[in-house]
Amino acid sequence: MLGQIVRFGIVGLSLAAVYSAIYWVLATYVMAPMLAVVVAFAVAVIAGFILHSRWSFRGHGRQEDHRMKTMFFLVQGSGFVLNELFTWILTGPMHGPTWWPLVPAILVTPFATFLLNRQLVFR
Repeated sequence: MLGQIVRFGIVGLSLAAVYSAIYWVLATYVMAPMLAVVVAFAVAVIAGFILHSRWSFRGHGRQEDHRMKTMFFLVQGSGFVLNELFTWILTGPMHGPTWWPLVPAILVTPFATFLLNRQLVFR
C-alpha cells in the first residue's frame, strides 16, 4: 500500500497543479468560480483516470471493467462536490479571493478520494 500512496501522491500533485492552474485562471479572469471548478475538475478527472488506473493502482482490481469505471467516476463525483462546496463557501458567503478554495481542494479532497478509490474502486 505504501507504493500506492507514493504513486498516488505523485500523480495527485501533478493533477493538483493542473486543476489549480486551470481553475485559478478561469475563476479569476474568465468565468464564475463555481463554473471554473466544473471545467478544471473535468480535465483533472479524465487525466486522473488514465494515470491512476495504469500507474497509481496498477495490479489492483479487474482491468478497467464497467464497474471500476463507474465507481471511479462516482468517487471523483464526491471530490467534485467537495470542491464545489469549498468554492461556494469561500468565494460566496465568505467573499474570499478565487485562490482560497484551492487550499482545501489540495489539502482535503485528495485524501478523501484516495481512501475511497482504494476501498471502492481499485481493491
